[in-house]
Amino acid sequence: MIQIKKLSKYYTSAHGKQHVFQNLNFSFPSQGNIALLGRNGSGKSTLFRIIGGSEYPNSGHVYTDKAISWPVALATGIHPQMTGRENTRFIGRVNGVDNLELYEAKVKKFAELGDKYDLPVKNYSSGMRSRLAFGCCIAIDFDIYLIDEVTSVGDQKFRKKAKQALLDKKETSSMIMVSHDIEEIKQFCDSAVILHQGALTYFADLNEGLSVYKQL
Repeated sequence: MIQIKKLSKYYTSAHGKQHVFQNLNFSFPSQGNIALLGRNGSGKSTLFRIIGGSEYPNSGHVYTDKAISWPVALATGIHPQMTGRENTRFIGRVNGVDNLELYEAKVKKFAELGDKYDLPVKNYSSGMRSRLAFGCCIAIDFDIYLIDEVTSVGDQKFRKKAKQALLDKKETSSMIMVSHDIEEIKQFCDSAVILHQGALTYFADLNEGLSVYKQL
């Protein structure tokens, strides 16, 4: 379960505080794969980062008893001065991976980095960096995967591979997905949560949620 209590997030500007959401309360269902929907600028990515622990709210809390990934497909937590292998080992340690050598080997193979795995990430292309981040995430068995625009990862061949890896994870884990691709949402998700005007609404029926989303 993921429970949000009195969550507020704002950014300061010349016009004062710009709230993304304010005193947000919500409980995500414990089971199933959920599409997180909303118009551009509604705060989906901000909420994702807060749930994944890579960004902090101004007030309020996120409570969970589950192991949650960072947003898959985003190169969150990848340090440019470290090599791909060093980044992998650091991420593995932070997430309590027991066999770091096996984890490193899995990530190297999945990310298709070859000898560049031992070069600093600052020398990587954006696609290579995303493949490394995706490989580091998918090689860990999380209870819930946060998936952000998975079709943006790498070239067409790698995107196909990434999708299959997530479909495999879907059999044993839950997912919360942000995507503008409706067909992709239908492939992965069975329910929806809409973030609109700072409030979250749950739809047990995915098609109903998609219908409401299209009218926003």
